[in-house]
Amino acid sequence: MMSIAEAFFARFYDRMTAGAEKAGLRAHRQALLTKASGKVLEIGGGTGANLPFYGSGVASLSITEPSEPMARRLERRLEQHEVPAEVVRAPAEELPFESGSFDAAVSTLVLCTVGDQARALSELRRVLRPGGRLLFIEHVRSQAPRLARWQERLNPLQRVIGCGCNCNRATLDSAQAAGFTITEVARDELHKVPPWVRPLVVGVAES
Repeated sequence: MMSIAEAFFARFYDRMTAGAEKAGLRAHRQALLTKASGKVLEIGGGTGANLPFYGSGVASLSITEPSEPMARRLERRLEQHEVPAEVVRAPAEELPFESGSFDAAVSTLVLCTVGDQARALSELRRVLRPGGRLLFIEHVRSQAPRLARWQERLNPLQRVIGCGCNCNRATLDSAQAAGFTITEVARDELHKVPPWVRPLVVGVAES
């Protein structure tokens, strides 16, 4: 059943992230998604912020989204784009696709929120073909010990205000533990957000 918080989050998500998008996040999306080609899977598509940046090299796009309010907004936004895409209502931990189905997978600000990050990464690796690529933009646990300690303290609050979002996950380590090889990574900050949510990684991992 749809919760009030879930519906509220979906309705106001674009407004809440508008500052971060203008301050660099949108540019990161655009640069990263030029690398997407062939059969592509995007997990946690949200309201469709990535849709403008998929190029002609994308043969097909499957977008999973477990939140019904988000999925509805995503479907409406798809009508504005010519990307050959489908919306699949499914969590990242239970992807309803055969193994080796995709050439690339995309995760942008999703692995912070999935209930079981290790399982989600395992599923992503399963559905990618051998040598397939995971393209990611994720906010993560800080490398600075002082900020990392604050992230630990504030994570319970962050989970409430961020509708399940965690600010303290060591996502690169988790991806490697799941069997991915990190081939490209750049560190940056999310701007226009609280300090404990700012540490950002952008890159590519191979299955």
